[in-house]
Amino acid sequence: MQAISLFDGRPFFEKALAYGVQHGLLTPQKLDAMCQEAPKGMVQIARYFGTEFLRPELERAKDRMVNLISLHLEATTHGDLQQAAELLRDNSLLSRSKAGSDMLKALIAMPQNSHFGMHEPGGFQDTHIPVLAKWALQSLPQYQAELAKRNTVQQLVDTALWMAEQLGMDEEALQESNADAEAVMRTALIALAAKRTEMPDWVDFAKLIASASKKIATAPASAVIPLPKGVPLELLPTVETMRQSVWDDLPKIAESTVPARKLFDQTPAFMGRYFWLEDQLAEVDHYHRQVSATWDKATGGRHDDSTLLTLFLTLAAGATQKTLLTEKTAATLVRKVRKSGLHPELATAFITQHAPDAQRNDYLQLWQHFVDEAQATLESDRDYALNDALSLLRRECNVKAS
Repeated sequence: MQAISLFDGRPFFEKALAYGVQHGLLTPQKLDAMCQEAPKGMVQIARYFGTEFLRPELERAKDRMVNLISLHLEATTHGDLQQAAELLRDNSLLSRSKAGSDMLKALIAMPQNSHFGMHEPGGFQDTHIPVLAKWALQSLPQYQAELAKRNTVQQLVDTALWMAEQLGMDEEALQESNADAEAVMRTALIALAAKRTEMPDWVDFAKLIASASKKIATAPASAVIPLPKGVPLELLPTVETMRQSVWDDLPKIAESTVPARKLFDQTPAFMGRYFWLEDQLAEVDHYHRQVSATWDKATGGRHDDSTLLTLFLTLAAGATQKTLLTEKTAATLVRKVRKSGLHPELATAFITQHAPDAQRNDYLQLWQHFVDEAQATLESDRDYALNDALSLLRRECNVKAS
């Protein structure tokens, strides 16, 4: 015959109280003291959450007080009635109600989201009182379920904070940057693996991720993204989870044909998955350095009109970039133009994209003036011996005498 257990739906406080009386842990004097405290506690709770002058508010305050004491006793003793009764014996009723309230306040102050931009600094605030009013009537299983969820988020946040601190960022900076904890950890793992000491901006991040994704072809993932030094033991599980996610990402990044910025800003699989500092000045500076390097390489560092027109002409003809022509290469260039035509827009695009800002308009005008004056001569079929075309190039461009 199966045993039948009776369901006891009484609040845990009531069960502990009955147990204490039954086993002589709570004396008549202690019970009298509780009876004196209870009304005071009810009034205080009613006033805290609203008003003590309405009977429904006092009734709700009684329910909240009983529930707060129950939450504290059951959570602290793990349901042990002996220990719960002893807590009632050794402490005031109001202190147990406050202990339950403190449990809930600590819960409410914990982050609900791993996104730093959504965190509320300063712990429990008066603005949280309506939330506390709701939780003061919730059961222990509901409290425990919410605590488990928030502990998971807290672990992510704590780990991200530790890793960000290794790269010179604190919680306030992460909040201002609207950073997500998981994204911070993934980027931090890549940066720390490269022995960086600062959180990267976009330019540095793009270099770091490109380098890491290339290394996986010749090295195991654990070597490409090693465990950071000094990780606290309690944070290790989260760090390992994030390392695995980075390892899984790197082959996909290496195989992608999408430009890096588009991959991380517009591709659903990677949007928001990594973090970098937004530094517009650094990006502009990087862009100008790139532009300057490309321009200086193409021009050889020279800026005279003849050198520039020679470069522009070779670009427009679809020939190899040159800033100096021999008589023979000049003739070959003219024949190429007469066969395939001159395409001024190719040189215009190069100037627009790579010329220094301060001189760009001048160079565009120089090129357009040359095209207006020279295109007809360069493309003319009447000049069979190329005399006019070559004379033009000797005058306007860099043509070395044979």
